[in-house]
Amino acid sequence: MRLATFVHQGQRMVGTVSADGLMVTPLALSAADAQRGALPLVEAAARGVALPAANGNAVKLAEVQLEAPIPIPRRNIWCVGRNYHEHAKELQGSVFKNNNTNPAAWPIVFTKVPECVVANGADVLLPGDDISPQIDYEAELAVVIGTGGKNIAKADAMRHVYGYTIVNDVTARDVQMRHQQWDMGKSFDTFCPMGPWIVTADELDGQHTRVRCWVNDEPRQDGRTEDLIFDIPTLIETISRGITLYPGDVIATGTPAGVGLGMTPPTFLKSGDVVRIEIDGIGTLQNRFV
Repeated sequence: MRLATFVHQGQRMVGTVSADGLMVTPLALSAADAQRGALPLVEAAARGVALPAANGNAVKLAEVQLEAPIPIPRRNIWCVGRNYHEHAKELQGSVFKNNNTNPAAWPIVFTKVPECVVANGADVLLPGDDISPQIDYEAELAVVIGTGGKNIAKADAMRHVYGYTIVNDVTARDVQMRHQQWDMGKSFDTFCPMGPWIVTADELDGQHTRVRCWVNDEPRQDGRTEDLIFDIPTLIETISRGITLYPGDVIATGTPAGVGLGMTPPTFLKSGDVVRIEIDGIGTLQNRFV
């Protein structure tokens, strides 16, 4: 099942997307719940409540405006750095130079504020060179937590996954490195495109899929989640150590090699650039930088 948050005739709705990706069927949600996107449905599923019934006829996807599936997450998005071996190598002399030299020791975990989330198709705002001229892209598979919990064992972790979406972990590289922690360089307004929808875990195996990225139709990133340094169960086990995860929490699992900072010379995003991310089994997330 694919759950999309969208606006139709001026009203925010949540619905199921057809298998061919051409239609979306609204679900019976109150206006207040619909403002939270798919999050109330994830929370309801964690309580054992069935999906609401359809509310009206299917609408052409081309006639609606997609929004991020969870437009404002309940709290910061969990993110993982240095989680593909080739990406660890390409930034070992820059972003990762002060980190543990063994990339398999512990995951690098940071967060992005909820307010930086924007939708598929939305503009990403470049902050201007006086704030940062080093804006970079990072294509990532994101896990949506279903059943919450604390101290979740690796062996049980996949039972806590509701589904998956795509995230572009946009980054101001100079700001990321300047502060010796990453949250500020990761959390500028609009720096977390998310979408196009959530694919539930019964339809997609996030441990076996492909993540690709293009900038202006030029291939930049291509990786498989089998190549994660820390797999999804390990990430859930690690992040839930002493910390309660809640339904709807989002974990971005890291990016493959091919980011702009890793190019020779480093190549950062400029106004008018279009970043397209595709993950097999989910779809496409595309945004213009302005």
